[in-house]
Amino acid sequence: MLHFTAADIHAFEKIYRLNLVNGLPGFKPANLIGTAAPTGHTNLAVFSSALHLGSDPPLLGLVTRPATVPRHTYQNIQSSGCYTINHVPVALAAQAHYTSANFAEEVSEFEACGFTPLYRDDFPAPYVAESFLSMGLRLREELPISNGTVLLVGTVEHVYLSKAGLRPDGTLDLVTLGSACISGLDAYHAATEPTRFGYARVNQPPAPLEE
Repeated sequence: MLHFTAADIHAFEKIYRLNLVNGLPGFKPANLIGTAAPTGHTNLAVFSSALHLGSDPPLLGLVTRPATVPRHTYQNIQSSGCYTINHVPVALAAQAHYTSANFAEEVSEFEACGFTPLYRDDFPAPYVAESFLSMGLRLREELPISNGTVLLVGTVEHVYLSKAGLRPDGTLDLVTLGSACISGLDAYHAATEPTRFGYARVNQPPAPLEE
């Protein structure tokens, strides 16, 4: 069993440290964040930091990196207050990863990386037409974090998903949707069929649910 202290981690070579620490949370969601600048230029960026914060109202969090260099996604969210979160299809993982390249602000990652911007129901931020699960969010608050990152809290105003990916109980079938997940900085994974369990109760070992 390996053991690393905080001091050990701090002493690691930069790339080694990035690879190690980014992998510690395990599998993370792969999402494309769609935004539009005041000029109308669209932007698309892959993120693995989306997280559930609450269901009523429906709130999702998104962590952005420090704004020590231009962050087009963050700038657009600040200016418009709206953005979309789109699941990355496993089959399009390479294209999604390409959005992380350092494109100039006037270049749309939609066009450069082979995705189609889609505007729906007068929402000001573009969705990804190729995604089978997309959400439109409005920025609710920003929470600065001590290391310079920012937690963006957004209210989910719209959800679009393939009918085949929604189970009768409201849970999502991510395997059918073909949603990818990420480990570390650059490893994309396809989900396998899950084992689901019922509500956990004391003195009652959980048994797998029957589909």
